[in-house]
Amino acid sequence: MTKTSRPFAPDWVSSPGDAIAEFLEERDWTQAQLAERLGYSTKYISQLINGKAPLNEETALKLERVLGSTAAFWLRYEAQYRAALARKEEESRLQGWTSWLDKLPVKDLMNQGVIPKCRLIAKNKADLVKKLLQFFGVASPEDWEKCYASMEVAFRRTREEQSDVGAISAWLRLGEIEAEKLDCPKYSKSKFERAVREIRTLTVLPPEEFESKIQKLCWEAGVVLVLVPSIPKAHVSGVARWLNPHKALIQLSLYGKTNDRFWFNFFHEAAHILLHDKENIFLDEWNSGESLESEPEREADEWSRDFLIPPEYAEGLTQLKSKNDVADFAERIGIHPGIVVGRLQHDHIIDPSWMNGFKESFCLQGVE
Repeated sequence: MTKTSRPFAPDWVSSPGDAIAEFLEERDWTQAQLAERLGYSTKYISQLINGKAPLNEETALKLERVLGSTAAFWLRYEAQYRAALARKEEESRLQGWTSWLDKLPVKDLMNQGVIPKCRLIAKNKADLVKKLLQFFGVASPEDWEKCYASMEVAFRRTREEQSDVGAISAWLRLGEIEAEKLDCPKYSKSKFERAVREIRTLTVLPPEEFESKIQKLCWEAGVVLVLVPSIPKAHVSGVARWLNPHKALIQLSLYGKTNDRFWFNFFHEAAHILLHDKENIFLDEWNSGESLESEPEREADEWSRDFLIPPEYAEGLTQLKSKNDVADFAERIGIHPGIVVGRLQHDHIIDPSWMNGFKESFCLQGVE
């Protein structure tokens, strides 16, 4: 039977002091004798042999003269020893932080390929903690609390259910990582206003044609648009936020995956960028229940609604009795008929089950 070889990973750490002790044994020297030859105190030599005192450049040069080997050998030995000690201490810290995993959507992040899939058992948890710290770009769970959990005070939610800070922070971080890859020009409100007007004309196009175009138009105005698959417990369909004073982010999860929802969500987040301050993080979910009272959210809703179907045309919505009426109306105002159907359903002008054939379900590139 063939045995599977495993890498040798001892649970002990050898220090330069072990090599020094071997030299003393070979030469039958006492620690006091070595101290005398090196010009150090016996106490220091004892600490050096026991790995409690660091071995510096001066000591390495003296050991080279007294015991042999090179100063580089002694310094390399010391560096490897300190690194090994640090790894053991790190393993202990990581093991002590495993309860942090309970705050995070670990399985969802595994399913999205953010971290490797593994069983959530004790022996795997320390490594999971390390990988998630790397994912968030923080040194410890305490630093995660400062950087992400504390962001909760800036959240402006549309629903009370948006309370899983771990899931929300993970979804936000996914957007940050994508945004960090893109170095865009400084934000220009006038350019973004022109961009959203042009983007409205793209609603009639299929996703494979409009996706790159809207991202480019936003980028040129200093707004990064990223599409990140949803994390269920986050209950978020979109977010508008500022990564710094000169760079805005619109992040969409494609919750619902129909074009009427996608476009309403996009323009809703664009409204937050155009209308509201840079301090808040506006978390939004497609309206599927009672929303929290929020003036900025109402303003963003109204702006998106009126931008897609201007008030001077909205009066004619109640006159749309057939599919042909909807198609003609949509063509006349220059938007996709699925958006018109979504508005008719939202305003209770037609039943939610009517005319859904106009809506397009889609998945944008790279988003499941």
